[in-house]
Amino acid sequence: MLTFEHDYTTLPEPLWVACDPAGVATPALLAFNAPLARRLGADAMPDDATLAAWFSGNTPPPGARPVALGYAGHQFGNFVPQLGDGRALLLGEVVDAQGQRFDIQLKGSGRTPFSRGGDGRSPLGPVLREYLVSEFMAAMGVPTTRALAAVASGERVARQLPEPGAVFTRVASSHVRVGTFQFAARHGEQTTRALADYVIARHYPEARKQDDPYLALLTGVTRRQAELVARWMSLGFIHGVMNTDNTSISGETIDYGPCAFMEQFDPRKVFSSIDEGGRYAFGNQPAVAQWNLARFAETLLPLMNVQGEEGVELAVEVIRGFESHFEQTRQALRREKLGLEEAAGEQADTLMEALEALMHQGRMDMTATFDALTLYAGTFDERHREALLALTETPAALGEWLEQWREAALLQDADRVATMRRANPVAIPRNHRVKEVIDAAYEGDFAPFHALLAVISAPFDDTEEARWLAAPATQSEQVLRTFCGT
Repeated sequence: MLTFEHDYTTLPEPLWVACDPAGVATPALLAFNAPLARRLGADAMPDDATLAAWFSGNTPPPGARPVALGYAGHQFGNFVPQLGDGRALLLGEVVDAQGQRFDIQLKGSGRTPFSRGGDGRSPLGPVLREYLVSEFMAAMGVPTTRALAAVASGERVARQLPEPGAVFTRVASSHVRVGTFQFAARHGEQTTRALADYVIARHYPEARKQDDPYLALLTGVTRRQAELVARWMSLGFIHGVMNTDNTSISGETIDYGPCAFMEQFDPRKVFSSIDEGGRYAFGNQPAVAQWNLARFAETLLPLMNVQGEEGVELAVEVIRGFESHFEQTRQALRREKLGLEEAAGEQADTLMEALEALMHQGRMDMTATFDALTLYAGTFDERHREALLALTETPAALGEWLEQWREAALLQDADRVATMRRANPVAIPRNHRVKEVIDAAYEGDFAPFHALLAVISAPFDDTEEARWLAAPATQSEQVLRTFCGT
């Protein structure tokens, strides 16, 4: 059993509204993350029927007190003063054995006071997508929300066409967003201060020891966001909807909507069907994150010790620091992906920038390239070299780059291979594989979902099934657009 607490509801009520889930017709458990449940303190869990009732909203777990969270947000640059959980409910928080507090939230559990005319439901497809991608990110060590359960609703959800519905249960360090602070700021300085003090206590306790805790909070959030986006970029991940209401204060990846993993390397790549202008293209993600942090800083300015232009200058200096935090993390990740010694930072940047240019020119699949490079690094044999060169339309140029890389400050053999493999997965949730899983599930077959989940939950394992699922999409299999499902 999970033991629920309700610390967030000590905050002023504009930030949350009590709301019961709507319930579903015939809940059926599709997936349950038992290892995560045990980490959260569940020493024993009930049968599947009870879990389905709990995590569909039909009968919330004992001790749960569902609330919808209020927040605002800049959506594609346009400010919306009230968004909030239109289809999600926070059941409460649990505290693990290490004393870390986590939110447990239902998504797709029905209308809330923030629904703005929506039905509050979720189609099955987005539930399966978020389950798969969030668990892959966790396996890769990328800060992220986690998947606890997926439950089929037994109902149809009306989108462009009727689709089977589902409810997703996710776990997060918290669901406080930049948009939460924007919402709080519209309700006055007292509400913003209460929220900031709560976040400092929960996520950034070291900030309380600083002369200006609120400036220190901005510094901490900026650093975590910079590190997070650098990790996204190292995997070719495109969030798709980097609105301020999808920017987590804790520094976790949150709200996997039309997300996707880039295959052929292209900094301008966009998958999201709603990002018509390319605002959230792969290469734009660092700049967008920095812009979002500037919006966060605006909400903290009234709380800071120094006011006026001097206070603005202090905040701007912190936001500018995003670039150095991002570059520092990216350089470390580049060293790992290339198997270079720790001192070879500048060399890693030079080699990676050249390789990215070659991947773009040669229409190379990003994940397959680094996987093949890792295999080649283990033996330097001709067979693996030829397999790598076969991935590009410009093999001569790539061959020259490989010689430069081999002359670089590489780690020793065993360390090099281990380091590179930890940074370069064999398998990712490729877009066409996720589509295959969803298509099969819509026909009632969930075996492909569980097979893919098993592989991407252990993304470094070089198995026959992983190799099959890791294969890049053929021309006819390519997924060019992804959708958020709201």
